[in-house]
Amino acid sequence: MIDKKNSLFLIVILFLLILSLISAFIIEYGLGHKPCKLCLYQRYPYYVSILLLTSIFVLKKNIRIHFLLLSIVFFLGAIVAFYHFGIEQGFFEESTVCDTKNLNQVLSKEDLLKQLKQNTISCKDVTFRFLGLSLASINTIFSLILSCIFFLKFKKYENNK
Repeated sequence: MIDKKNSLFLIVILFLLILSLISAFIIEYGLGHKPCKLCLYQRYPYYVSILLLTSIFVLKKNIRIHFLLLSIVFFLGAIVAFYHFGIEQGFFEESTVCDTKNLNQVLSKEDLLKQLKQNTISCKDVTFRFLGLSLASINTIFSLILSCIFFLKFKKYENNK
């Protein structure tokens, strides 16, 4: 069973995750900043985490395992976000994940025009900053903090049982 302190904490985290996703959609659709592929991939840990947090409240069991899974999900999210940040800063080369075109394929004029009209965004281009930081850098920090917090919750929950 989950105590009131953990329950309040999880509700705050759930609210922050939902707020983060809403902000991403507002930046994308409201402000017109198109996300690159890695920006979209960085949203997946948020979706999974929202499901895991919701399942804690619905199932009310296996909370310790949920904390571990949340820690792993956020750690993986931090890796993707750091990789994206590294591409933005020039630490890493853009990979095929970020590729906007398939250069190995011979394209017809029509296919080439279609790709140009798609207006794909490069992973190294930062189109939106908050407090001078790219969203990938903010996500790296946020995900690492949450990963550590949930790992500590996992360890503490384990010690209490």
